[in-house]
Amino acid sequence: MMVHFILPGDTLQKIAEEIQLENPVYLKEFHNNHCAKEDFIMENLVPGKKLLLPNIVDIRTFNAKNDAPFKSPEVNPKIDFNPINFNQNFKVVFTESKNDEGKISENRFSYVANLKWIKNEFNEHLFHFTKDKFSNLHDTKMEFMAIETFKSLLPIEVYVNSKGEILRTALTKQTLNHFNEIKEKLLDLFPDKYAEIYLEEFEYVVLNPDVFDKKMKEDWFLKMYFSSFRNPFKNGKSFFEIYLNQASVQLQQIVEKSENSDEISLNQFSSNQKGEDFRFNGNLIVSKENGMIKKMNVFNSSKEYSVEYSTGFSVNEAL
Repeated sequence: MMVHFILPGDTLQKIAEEIQLENPVYLKEFHNNHCAKEDFIMENLVPGKKLLLPNIVDIRTFNAKNDAPFKSPEVNPKIDFNPINFNQNFKVVFTESKNDEGKISENRFSYVANLKWIKNEFNEHLFHFTKDKFSNLHDTKMEFMAIETFKSLLPIEVYVNSKGEILRTALTKQTLNHFNEIKEKLLDLFPDKYAEIYLEEFEYVVLNPDVFDKKMKEDWFLKMYFSSFRNPFKNGKSFFEIYLNQASVQLQQIVEKSENSDEISLNQFSSNQKGEDFRFNGNLIVSKENGMIKKMNVFNSSKEYSVEYSTGFSVNEAL
């Protein structure tokens, strides 16, 4: 048995972590079973008073019960991935902002995305991915051209593994077989010389599968929706990596209480591995039935010198 003199700010949780006692409830129980009557703990710890601590053997005995809150099934869910026959529209809103010493500029647009499960073959799930109903803040000719060129390629094939992680993307055979016709229509729609240069670059990306795949994996919807967030939970935590700001970033997630028993609510955040110049926060609502995301809100910011760049990204099921 050890004796600890309670300091201001001490809590049962904090002291239990320091002595590696998993469930802090046993700290209070142990003390009350061994202390004098005047030292009995009713509710809060009182600074200056003694707290009797269990020894290593007792701690191991308590830990062997495996009943610590962070070990409960509710905070360590197994998120399965069962997308068969999935077909869902999503309203997507994307916001980019730049804060240069108080001078703020912002670009915001939205669209409707559709994910349709096609088949499962060789332990890979194939989805068709489309975007429609674009709404732009600036509505420039360049934005219009980017939207029309992208829409000409739809649907995009998206292959994911049995855990719901993106493997690769590709164009359908029909799109590739008719690409010359697609390009001619785009040249008719955008006849100026600048558009011709843009369409040459567009053709290079389309006809080079590796380049096209890399471009599509940078799409925020795809990289967030088909991330490795279904990684196993242990002790109330799960970790996974995602590619952001041209680097791989490790994220941690925990389960939050949900009012809907058919859903899992996840809170994601960065481990501050890049210091205060990088932040990430995400909230996901996931279906327990099939492991598909129903709702997602993400905020990411980073600083370069004195300029802060922020990205807001939201996804909601739509009709």
